[in-house]
Amino acid sequence: MTYDDDRSLLNATIEAIRPPNDTAIAASRERQGQLTKPPGSLGRLEALAERIAGITGQPRPHLDQRLVIVAAGDHGVTAQGVSAFPAEVTAQMVGNFLHGGAAINVLAAHAGARVRVVDAGVAAETPLDPRLVRLRLAPGTEDFTQTRAMTQELATTAIAEGIRLFNSERATDGVDIVACGEMGIGNTTSAAAIIATVTGHPVRTVTGRGTGIDDEHFEAKVDVIERALALHRPDRTDGLELLSCIGGLEIGVLAGVYLAAAAAGVPVVIDGVISSAAALIAEATAPASTAAMLASHLSVEPGHIAALQHLHLEPLLDLGLRLGEGTGAALGITLCVAACRLLDEMATFAEAGVSESDEVVPPES
Repeated sequence: MTYDDDRSLLNATIEAIRPPNDTAIAASRERQGQLTKPPGSLGRLEALAERIAGITGQPRPHLDQRLVIVAAGDHGVTAQGVSAFPAEVTAQMVGNFLHGGAAINVLAAHAGARVRVVDAGVAAETPLDPRLVRLRLAPGTEDFTQTRAMTQELATTAIAEGIRLFNSERATDGVDIVACGEMGIGNTTSAAAIIATVTGHPVRTVTGRGTGIDDEHFEAKVDVIERALALHRPDRTDGLELLSCIGGLEIGVLAGVYLAAAAAGVPVVIDGVISSAAALIAEATAPASTAAMLASHLSVEPGHIAALQHLHLEPLLDLGLRLGEGTGAALGITLCVAACRLLDEMATFAEAGVSESDEVVPPES
């Protein structure tokens, strides 16, 4: 594929994104009012089902085909000592994902979701395994304290490959809901840089300890991000520039998944801080894409809440998670499925022969 092909695909995908379906939302809300329960008694599950109805255009959505995409990539900024783990861990974890030994494998199985692992740009060699999507766009990004993380052309290609990946999965096995996870040593540094730029929050307030760095390394991490932002001064409203200057290849691929899901009317579940940074790239590229996004949980990483607030999304769970991989998003899928099954499978008052509240006769005194 050429750069022109990538750019054309990106433009066509953006143009295909539509606002939520108000007719489906209204029909979903009407059915909620007829189900055998007091109005609003299922709390946020009711609103969640209505939101998914609006995304899919189906008054009674079915989320049978569930997918978790885990994109992996390395970051040149690790040369600045921002991580407690060496870059080799990224490729090692890709192998773990493929062999089913990671937390995401367990939680995806619990959610009834298949896992697709993607080598977006891992520095070390990854397995020649048919279950692995080996994009290998580059052997990781450049050190963005010295130069752009990637060229504008490569940033465009990364997003386009995410679009192609989603479209291929949907055409082959079907996708009714997708969750976005990641793996990449150094990627919390990139995520914090993106979040600080887009939200306007100070770097220190959105930077976390990632893999567990100590105070000295945390201060160095903040300094690295501040130097990178001073060097590049990326436009917060330009997703491709953000990705090119301070992003990651796996972040670009996930941004493409967000855009493709929005264009297809498929709900897409955000995981933690890196996944939310990819969502910010998608939002900067196509603001309407946020209508298809759902926030699974609130991460311990401090930048996560800033990103979700910018996206106007409320997390479904708060479990103190900070692993990534798509683990929180897999749990989010289970809630989405539960919400939609309640909407679809519960009986109405008429079907159950149960009196509605305004039909109840008060007991005799």
